[in-house]
Amino acid sequence: MAKQFIAVLGGGISGYGSAILAKKQGFDVLLSDMGQISPLYRERLDEWGVEYEEGGHSVERILTASEVIKSPGIPDKAPIIKALREKGVSVISEMEFACRYMGNAKTICITGSNGKTTTTSLIYKIMRDSGANVALGGNIGESFAYSVATGEYDWYVLELSSFQLDGMFRFKADIGVLMNITPDHLDRYDYSFEKYAQSKMRITQNQTPSDYFVYSADDETILRQLEECEIRAKELPFMIDGYITSASGDAHPSEEAGRFVATLGEQSITIDTTRLKIKGKHNTYNAMAAVLATLAAGVAPEQIEKSLYDFAAIEHRLEPVGTKNDIEYINDSKATNVDSAWYALESMTRPTVWIVGGTDKGASYAPLYDLAQKKVHTMICMGVDNERLEKSFAGVVPNIISCHSFEEAMQAVVRSARKGDAVLLSPACASFDLFKSYIHRGNEFKRWIAENILNK
Repeated sequence: MAKQFIAVLGGGISGYGSAILAKKQGFDVLLSDMGQISPLYRERLDEWGVEYEEGGHSVERILTASEVIKSPGIPDKAPIIKALREKGVSVISEMEFACRYMGNAKTICITGSNGKTTTTSLIYKIMRDSGANVALGGNIGESFAYSVATGEYDWYVLELSSFQLDGMFRFKADIGVLMNITPDHLDRYDYSFEKYAQSKMRITQNQTPSDYFVYSADDETILRQLEECEIRAKELPFMIDGYITSASGDAHPSEEAGRFVATLGEQSITIDTTRLKIKGKHNTYNAMAAVLATLAAGVAPEQIEKSLYDFAAIEHRLEPVGTKNDIEYINDSKATNVDSAWYALESMTRPTVWIVGGTDKGASYAPLYDLAQKKVHTMICMGVDNERLEKSFAGVVPNIISCHSFEEAMQAVVRSARKGDAVLLSPACASFDLFKSYIHRGNEFKRWIAENILNK
């Protein structure tokens, strides 16, 4: 009997892991990438004997696949995906494929427009510190599929984007976490916020009454979606701006300032937010979600508390770069949308030089006006096309400087920053006009600051 043929589209971290897992499970596999596959991934594919191609797709062969695993970066409008769907070929995500082979392991799955990377990392640290046999995957860490192929874990902590959720059908989160829903990636959802919100709510699909759903009850979009969705899991809401209770558990501010209380059944924990190394309101939300998720996973309150207080900032998310001449430099390159930038500005305690710009995602900048007016004295627009940013913030920020290269923007920083200021890279835009990724953008910022300011 001939082996079933599976095609994997995209040779990044998601694709190479999926291809290796498919090979291990006995499928005939072709990994196909329109661009170039990194040397590390080619080496691993060669080790496993996985066939792959670069620089284009063998369309006719791919159309004969029994199933196709698609990288989350490939849009549904791509010609190859349209052709597969017209032929009726099932197109799924790495997550959907890998979950079939993870045995009795359980998952904690985190999604949201913002905060998911910090929350995922925090949950993973708490689980690992507790002694759990746990792997980190999804949007961060190792490929989920590769971890399934090469290890045997009891828990998988997975950060999931809306694109990954869109390709998941039978997959179930044992503990699902939804941080928030704010406009992002609307270009992939026909510029419909409603479609994007519905995509995020897929985190609850297939959950049963024995599962848990952790979510922000301060988020009005989530609350509206809950009115339209049937949630079968035990609900664990968290909030800062009010007080909510749930029969299963919840998290809310304590009567004592600077603290919050999280409860699950008979378990309760009080966290002093002033002791957290990660600061700001957004990180209080992240901590609340992490506490509820790990309580649901059975971690002892004392262990959760210890791990929380030990946890340091995530790279590229409000990451301190250094201070020189009483000017503080902060790398928030991961703020690729308006809501992320809002949290960054909200946490600023010094007069701010704000570096913003990149590939515009189409969302309104209006939510940033109030904070920008109060906190920002100079806005440095760093992008190929800054016109929309300049028009949006005219009259809001007193000094707007338009720069079309990274070096030009950094020279503007040197001219603009004054003693007592913060220089904040929080772009509110994607990075792909001048950089390969938000990581590349953040690393270049840190390198330039170190070489030209901190080490001079």
